[in-house]
Amino acid sequence: MTLVNNQIQNHWSIIAPLLTVRNEREYSAAVKRMNELLDEIGANEKHPLYSLLDTLGTLIHSYEEEHIHIPSSTGADVLRFLMEEQGLTQSDLPEVGSQGVVSEILNGKRDLNVRQIRALAKRFKVSPAVFV
Repeated sequence: MTLVNNQIQNHWSIIAPLLTVRNEREYSAAVKRMNELLDEIGANEKHPLYSLLDTLGTLIHSYEEEHIHIPSSTGADVLRFLMEEQGLTQSDLPEVGSQGVVSEILNGKRDLNVRQIRALAKRFKVSPAVFV
């Protein structure tokens, strides 16, 4: 075995547990680790651990794609969830329209338009994509 392979093998035994996501326990640990890295690194691509954060995110995403089913939802479903989460009524959303307009959206009789989606994304501090 070469010197390089010996070095890799020695380091890998320490690093492998950080990059292994094969079951729910390892997934939970990886998500916790990624959140800790995000708290420290944020979006600083120059940080020495940024590539670890990026790799861990890729591994977590791959695990989620294979093992976690995320049900599909409509813009109205997302709006309903956000309203319930924040204790809002239909009248609390003037940026969408009148209470009647909000009711029609929530009941599937009307779709959110681009202006409404932008306003809701700004209000709830989420990506407009969640309403599409």
